[in-house]
Amino acid sequence: MTDFDFTQSALRTIELEAQAVTELRDHIDEQFELACRQILQCSGRVIVSGMGKSGHMGKKIAATLVSTGTPAFFMHPGEASHGDLGMLTRDDLLIAISYSGNSPELLALLPLIKRLGVPMISMTGAPNSVLAQTAEVHLSIAVEREACPLALAPTSSATVTTVLGDALAIALLEARGFTAEDFAFSHPGGSLGRKLLLRVSDVMHDDDALPAVKPKDTLARALLEMTSKGFGMTTIVNDDGTLAGIFTDGDLRRSIDRGVDIHSAEMHEIMHPTPTTIGPDTLAAEALNLMETRKITALVITDEQGVATGVVHMHDLLRAGVI
Repeated sequence: MTDFDFTQSALRTIELEAQAVTELRDHIDEQFELACRQILQCSGRVIVSGMGKSGHMGKKIAATLVSTGTPAFFMHPGEASHGDLGMLTRDDLLIAISYSGNSPELLALLPLIKRLGVPMISMTGAPNSVLAQTAEVHLSIAVEREACPLALAPTSSATVTTVLGDALAIALLEARGFTAEDFAFSHPGGSLGRKLLLRVSDVMHDDDALPAVKPKDTLARALLEMTSKGFGMTTIVNDDGTLAGIFTDGDLRRSIDRGVDIHSAEMHEIMHPTPTTIGPDTLAAEALNLMETRKITALVITDEQGVATGVVHMHDLLRAGVI
């Protein structure tokens, strides 16, 4: 055993499974097109079913379909015969997975499936099997050789089944025009959901928390506002609330270098009149990208009339988990 070449065994497995996936390209034909169209036309859910290892692959396929815009769930064929078949409605579509195409647990369901008129897509490695012949659409998962040297454990065929399921899911995703934001709505608890769903309005500081002075206010007054609000900047707003400019810690250093008198200088004389701004509905991830690109740490939020309504700091986005 100590002389066994584990690396060579692993490489052989990878090579055989990669070859099987490459050969799967030959099975992407009019049946695959028909399967996609049937799923798109389904007004109910896609129910995926399979026994044993096929069932494990089926659970993964159902999960991928759900997260990419196709309502789906897995139904265990053994449990289906004992009540779970009630999950199935006439509006649904069944994807039945069995490499042999003759899994007894699946075949036992065929009479009722036909009685309900539920369309069925089979995924088998045997086009002449009962399951393949009974289904309206048959997708081949046949492989020339399993990676298992005993040809017993489903290895290459399991990989091909998973890849074919992914191919279905992604083809449907693209056909539906499914977006990254759609994906985020089904993953609200993850970091991706926070990046794609969180908007600036969810994290910005507004009302009394917004640092603001008037154009005629002195620099001394602005420094008090900056210190009390703690953003390292202040907005300069007109009487009607529209943004006239901003003044930052960096502007303060430059003003001191020029010998500006903090007690007499008015903000309209030293402010930055064309600040970078964003709207409240901007994605927080987009705001963060803008900050990084412009090398700034805060952004002023303005409405359609140019009124300053809030400010968002990079620290707010970091605390929100946007990164």
